[in-house]
Amino acid sequence: MDPFDVVLLLFGGLAAGVVNTMAGGGSLLTVPLLVLAGVPGNVANGSNRIGILTSMATAAAGFRRLGFSGWSRVLPVLVPVASGSVIGAVLVGQLTDETFEQVFGFLMVPMLVISLRPPRVDVASTDTRWSGPLATTVFLGIGVYGGAFQAGIGLLLVLALSRSGLDLVVANSIKVVVILVVTLAALPVFIIGGRIDWVPALVLGAGFAVGGAIGARVTVIGGEKVIRPVLVLAVLGFAGRLLGLY
Repeated sequence: MDPFDVVLLLFGGLAAGVVNTMAGGGSLLTVPLLVLAGVPGNVANGSNRIGILTSMATAAAGFRRLGFSGWSRVLPVLVPVASGSVIGAVLVGQLTDETFEQVFGFLMVPMLVISLRPPRVDVASTDTRWSGPLATTVFLGIGVYGGAFQAGIGLLLVLALSRSGLDLVVANSIKVVVILVVTLAALPVFIIGGRIDWVPALVLGAGFAVGGAIGARVTVIGGEKVIRPVLVLAVLGFAGRLLGLY
């Protein structure tokens, strides 16, 4: 890695860590940055998990410190999400680098459609409605997607959590814990499969860690009025990548 790659990954990771904490989709920036730094596509997908891990860890700690701990409300979704993430990680390991990059681009289409319909928060509802076969299926599917591709899982989780009656600050505090567990569950598959390039992964992870801490603080202090514009920017990021603008 040359100095330019180091700076690019550090600042790219920082920006993605903030975006992932407040909304989601930051991996659409960091996976291409890893490829630009010379990491093959499928290895970039695995290497990116190191950054996701560090950013979600610092974000979860930040939310907890600021009085918004997602741990107390996350247990009902951990089993389906974590199980799905391992399945997704194993499935994506069967793809070649070229196929992975094609699938990655294709999956941006439904993700963009979902993102264009921002979550509607029912502030009067306190029923999280996480029980039952439908909820299990939804979170299992999110886990499979997150284990395989990671990018955009934050938007999916915010969508699911906020539509269950949670405001966006609480939804994000729970989301970071869920993604932390998803990443921990899927990461050994990538390590064992040799799909992590450790030097760029750790450089990216350092930037991600700072971004996660900043994102948690901005989320709590700014509230929904700050989160919603970031959600819009995340949607524009999907659209720009989909149209081949970057």
